[in-house]
Amino acid sequence: MENGHSKWSLKNRMKRLTQVQWIYFLLGCVLSGGVFSEVAIAAKEPQIMSLDWEDLIPEQERMRVPVEDDTPVDHDSDTPPQAKLGSVRHELNNQLVKIPGFVIPLEGDDKTVTEFLLVPFLGACIHVPPPPPNQIVYVKFKHGAPIKKLWDIVNVVGYLKTETMNLDLGEAGYVLYGSQLEDFQPES
Repeated sequence: MENGHSKWSLKNRMKRLTQVQWIYFLLGCVLSGGVFSEVAIAAKEPQIMSLDWEDLIPEQERMRVPVEDDTPVDHDSDTPPQAKLGSVRHELNNQLVKIPGFVIPLEGDDKTVTEFLLVPFLGACIHVPPPPPNQIVYVKFKHGAPIKKLWDIVNVVGYLKTETMNLDLGEAGYVLYGSQLEDFQPES
């Protein structure tokens, strides 16, 4: 029995020694800028997926021709009618994304905006009928983002959710929990 006990202890000691050596080895690699440091850095930083507005439309719907609506437009109405065509891409749910667009402020003060609509073209939801829900992103910034001029294109970075938001200006098919609002820089 004593022999079995000592073998077990020796095995545990060797196992611990191996684990300690392994930890020192990895720590040395990280501190020296070796291979593992790049892996550790890459594992910490989530990749940001750059999207265009077309990317918000499911691929099978991208070539679909919109159905003409013969209903006369009521120009006296505050809100033009929204075409409720298309669906969202559920595989984009919970993805960290960056998308360019125009801001339509909804909540905030004279310095920051906490909630806004991000739309693909200037005047969407205000001067012309709103685009389909899969072309409107409802953006929330917990602590606010600096107000930009309404005619400037911005890039918004954050986690995208496939949630529907019904608003007076139209229905949004996506919600983005923003972390950064940047001046637009085209991808090179």
